[in-house]
Amino acid sequence: MNSVWILDDDKSIRWVFEKALAKAGLPFKTFSNTNEAINQFNHDKPSVILSDIRMPGESGLIFLTKVKEKFPHIPIIIMTAYSDLDTAVASFKKGAFEYIAKPFDIDKVLEVIHKALDLTTATSKEIEIDSYPDIIGQAQSMQEIFRIIGKLSQSNATVLINGESGSGKELVAHAIHKNSTRKDKPFIAINTAAIPKDLLEAELFGYEKGAFTGANQRQLGRFEQANEGTLFLDEIGDMPVELQTRLLRVLNDGQFYRIGGQELIKVKVRVITATHQNLQLLVKSGKFRDDLFHRLNVIRMNVPPLRERIEDIQILSQFFLAQSAKKLQTEVKVLSQDVIEFFKSLYWQGNVRQLENVCHWLTVMSAGKIIQISDLPAELKDEPIHDTEISHGSWRDQLKREVSKSLIAGEANIFEQFVNEIEKILIMEALKSTKNRKIDTAKALGVGRNTITRKIKELKI
Repeated sequence: MNSVWILDDDKSIRWVFEKALAKAGLPFKTFSNTNEAINQFNHDKPSVILSDIRMPGESGLIFLTKVKEKFPHIPIIIMTAYSDLDTAVASFKKGAFEYIAKPFDIDKVLEVIHKALDLTTATSKEIEIDSYPDIIGQAQSMQEIFRIIGKLSQSNATVLINGESGSGKELVAHAIHKNSTRKDKPFIAINTAAIPKDLLEAELFGYEKGAFTGANQRQLGRFEQANEGTLFLDEIGDMPVELQTRLLRVLNDGQFYRIGGQELIKVKVRVITATHQNLQLLVKSGKFRDDLFHRLNVIRMNVPPLRERIEDIQILSQFFLAQSAKKLQTEVKVLSQDVIEFFKSLYWQGNVRQLENVCHWLTVMSAGKIIQISDLPAELKDEPIHDTEISHGSWRDQLKREVSKSLIAGEANIFEQFVNEIEKILIMEALKSTKNRKIDTAKALGVGRNTITRKIKELKI
């Protein structure tokens, strides 16, 4: 991260910022006039600029205009002790990120600086939508998926893809096809659970004119449409048992009859199936043919749920936000770090599809470029929390996620609630360690014995 630049002719103001930024761990540089800052641009660039308006020489507004012409992505925060409507309007018209009146609360100004830094980071991470790969995944579980797809590139083997709804099974199937020797031939996808039982046979195998009421002309089925290519049958576990027999015959012989037809149709189709169900359990219960299961289960792939690939949440969010912005012809929104951490804590019952829908909602509904916890849809607070989150990240990360959850839920007295809980944990663990000796507990925690006695009573330990 580049430094935060402070421009102010008042030495005491610069001193306040130097102390505050140093305490916050943010690199900084200070200047007493705009000429010093302009010269510094020859050596490096800032992440954020805070500039007073009235200084000896060139004004802050002129400086703002010059910087925005050459470096439009650098957020500039304008400060002034002479606040008025015209100055504020002029600042924002010239591209100011925020306008702050003196005297100010340094903690609130630091919050504004962090928001500006989020914007700088977000802008640097923006990627053209076309630069993303077909499947986005940095998690180890996704690397295994990529490895299998690579191995299948020279094979025509039947593939069974397992995975929860919304995890991306069709995307994986399409990637297998796109990287195979059949890539120039058709890829036909059909969700067997979405088509009524009486129509599914006609959809798969086609029909002749007059085969049934409403069959006014010959209709080719999906198998014929996918000839020489790939047919993807999603939710295969929902296929009626009577149709499973026909499917098995086609897989074994590569031939079938259209409904009402006499002509034997021969096809060469690679079949990829997918399901969110456990087919082996369906076989045991008699709802799925054992021989068909083994015919489909030549190569098995397991697409991980989103909660098992949380390291992909940030880049997936970036992609979906960019995708939605392109469709809606608007600016690309970016998640703040608090939102990213909150997203990583969720269970994501709808997996990647749910994340995509949330990102689209945020593109439409959120006001600012940087999405904060307060911008999230209310229903996310009811989203279950990932059961294994305790093992993920440091205790600080876990605390951040808990605070984020409380904020989005609109809980009251959050500060007191968390401070009390932390104090309680500290004292209880120290008491265990010292076998309930208050003097030793106080010494271990570095506080007075009276403090420990009072806290034990207040916290009802």
